This record gives sequence, C-alpha cells and structure tokens, in this order.
Amino acid sequence: MLKELFEIYLVFFKMGALTFGGGYAMLPLLQDEIARRRKWATGEEIIDYYAISQSLPGIIAVYVAMLIGWKRRRVPGLSAACLGVITPSVIIIIILARFIKNFLEYEAVAHAFNGIRIAVGALVAKAVFEMGAKSLKDKTCVLIFIVSLVAFAFMEVSPVIPVLSGASAGVALMKSREAR
Repeated sequence: MLKELFEIYLVFFKMGALTFGGGYAMLPLLQDEIARRRKWATGEEIIDYYAISQSLPGIIAVYVAMLIGWKRRRVPGLSAACLGVITPSVIIIIILARFIKNFLEYEAVAHAFNGIRIAVGALVAKAVFEMGAKSLKDKTCVLIFIVSLVAFAFMEVSPVIPVLSGASAGVALMKSREAR
C-alpha cells in the first residue's frame, strides 16, 4: 500500500510541478496520465470531478487530485494526492519569495512570464474544448451552456448562480428522463 501511495504522490507531484495556470491547465495531463495511461479514472469521471470542484470554493487542482486519490485509496490516497499536487507550489513559492525582488528586475524574466501566460491560455483552451465535447451531449446541455456563458460574459453574474442553476437543471433533466 505504501508503494501505491508513493506512486499517487509522485504522479500528482509531477502534475503540480508541470502545470502552470491552475486546475484547467492540469486537465490535459489528467486526461493523459490518469485516464489513458494509468486508468485510475475515466475521462468522464475527470470531467465530473472538475464540475464538483468548480462548485466548491478553493483550488480546483487540489480538489480534483483529492477526488482521484479518494477513488484510489480513500483517505490515504486523498492525502497523498493532495500533498503531491501542492508540494511543488509550496517549494516554488518559498524559492521565489527569497529571490523575487531581484528576479523581476530582469527583462528576460518578464518575457518568460508573458510566454508562460500564452502557453497556459492554449492549455486552458484545449481543456475547455475537451470538456465541451464531452459535456454537450444534447440540446438541453447546449442550452444550459449558452445561458451560463451569457450570464458569465455579459451580465456579470456571480459564478455561483449559473453553477447552481446548471446543477439544478441537470438534476431536473435526469428526473425527467427517468420518469419517461
């Protein structure tokens, strides 16, 4: 069991170290490493974990790691995954805090951060397209997506409202289909 917990820790440590830009940037790695290679969860389960994580306050990447860890080995797996995904950030923050004043003065560093932002944007766009392809299964799902997008983009609605509304619509849709 310790060997498996260490493996969970290392997998999520690698993801935490390689994903700049948060939970959405982590989605392609999760799909490849967790769903395709290791088969610890399906692609659909990962999308579900993202949906659950988005409805909670806090860091999406940590919640997704915890849910996958829980599925693998309950509390010990959850702990290993959580520690694995946050350890690289803690190390990087400690190092940067020591050198940040000197670090930001260099023009090359500013350009590097701009490049990282662009690459992260591409990763997030890829994750959005993959999530959309798997989530938009019928006309009702597309309608929920459009209404939520309009609410976010044009009405400056709190994210809580479309998320809860989408969850309610999903439950109502499931109940409606079960009744038929």
